Amino acid sequence: MEKPNIVERKPAIITLEAGTYHWCHCGRSATQPFCDGSHHGTEFVPKSFTISETTKVFLCMCKYSKNRPFCDGEHKELEDK
Repeated sequence: MEKPNIVERKPAIITLEAGTYHWCHCGRSATQPFCDGSHHGTEFVPKSFTISETTKVFLCMCKYSKNRPFCDGEHKELEDK
């Protein structure tokens, strides 16, 4: 099982407009925290999510959240993975 690349050990705090987004799960995207297709050839797939109105969100950047794409504080529990 492949492990995602840890981008940061803190969330990306972003205000998003209403719409559908694709969160990067592999950690390889150059457009973090969003997918740019860099997962091709891996077992990872982006997580699609929809925002219904302009909202401030905390998106996971360590890629280990159990509440993907949103941060659940898992980065605080990570050892060197």
